[in-house]
This record gives sequence, structure tokens and C-alpha cells, in this order.
Amino acid sequence: MKPLASILKTLPPTKVIDSNIDFSKYILLDLSVTNQELVDIKPESTAAFDVYISNYIKKNNAEVAFGGYIEGRSLYKRSTIFKNDSLPERNIHIGVDLWAKAGTPVLAPIDGKIHSFKNNIGLGDYGPTIILEHEIENEKFYTLYGHLSLESIENLTVGDSFEKGQEIATIGNQEVNGDYPPHLHFQIINNIEDYWGDYPGVCNTNDLNFYIENCPDPNLLLKIT
Repeated sequence: MKPLASILKTLPPTKVIDSNIDFSKYILLDLSVTNQELVDIKPESTAAFDVYISNYIKKNNAEVAFGGYIEGRSLYKRSTIFKNDSLPERNIHIGVDLWAKAGTPVLAPIDGKIHSFKNNIGLGDYGPTIILEHEIENEKFYTLYGHLSLESIENLTVGDSFEKGQEIATIGNQEVNGDYPPHLHFQIINNIEDYWGDYPGVCNTNDLNFYIENCPDPNLLLKIT
């Protein structure tokens, strides 16, 4: 059986947000622990974080800031979802974030159907989330879309089909998306196990090798750069 990463590499470039935004309007964004400028603005404040993202996009004459795959971040320290007394700290991001305006359309990058959906409520969590199921070359895999608007999951049914490029959702605002500046968390999942409407998007260092294998780089599919 061909590895999922190899299959993704053979597919043409695709988009998961507004098809009218050209890739030339995308700018790479570093949110890692090594970004001193980000440390200085204290990203635990959503308002300050939002200003930082907006100014970064505007300064670079862009419409979308993207990045974050296998990126170690400090911004999760504010939430007990990622760090508490009973669990090791999770701080390595295992999807790609696309930072854009609330209401931006979210698209199916390839043909698929609804596997599950859920509103993952809580500070730092996904908020409204959709998971699609796909099958290519007899290989079944999944894509996750987090931080959506509430409207995105209101009229869904498990099994609903979507074609490549069809709108499946819109990006949510900070009131519903786990208290983040508006963005889409996009993640590829090989084996979803028993997860339903949810799947870890941030991992601990000790589990990184597993998640690199099970959640290949989304840019293998998107091909932004």
C-alpha cells in the first residue's frame, strides 16, 4: 500500500479557504517559541494577538498568514487543555493554521464526505469543528477543520458529500472559536481511531514521531509553497 504522504504529493495544488485569494497573497507566519516579537506582545491576550496577526498580514500586503506545522509554541500555556497537573504539556502544533478574516469561506480541498462534527467548547479548543473522510487509491484518510463559525455545523448530516472546491464552512470569530484571532486549523489524519468531531491538534514532544507519521504535512496537499 502506498504511503499517504506519497499519494498527497501526486495531487494537484488545492485550497481550503476562499478560492479567490491567490497563493501570492499568502505570507508565512512564525508563531514559534523563537519569535521574540511574538513573546513581547504576550499572545495570551487575544486582543493583542489579533492586532499582531492583522498588522503582520497588512504589513506584508497579504490576505492570509499561514504556517505552524510541527511548530513549538508558547501560546497554549494559557489553557488547561494543553497543560495541567495530570497531563504532560502539549505545545507542538501538528496542523497548518490559515489566519484570515472571520466569515472567510472554507472549502473542501478534495472530494469527501462528513465523517463527524462537533462544537469543542473551551478556552483554547477548536470550537465548531468538521472532519471529512476521503478515499484515494483505496487509501482512506481524514481532514479536520477547526475554529469554524457556529453556522458551519448547524445543518450538517454525517455522510453529506462535498466536491473539491465546494464551501463546507466559514471561519469563526473569537467568541466561538476557542478565543483565538480568526483562522482555520487544517489537519490531515491517517488513522482517526475512535475520535468523533475532534482530534488532537497539538502534541507533546514524546508523541511527536507518532503524530508526524499519522498527520502528514498539510502542505503536501495544499502546495502553498
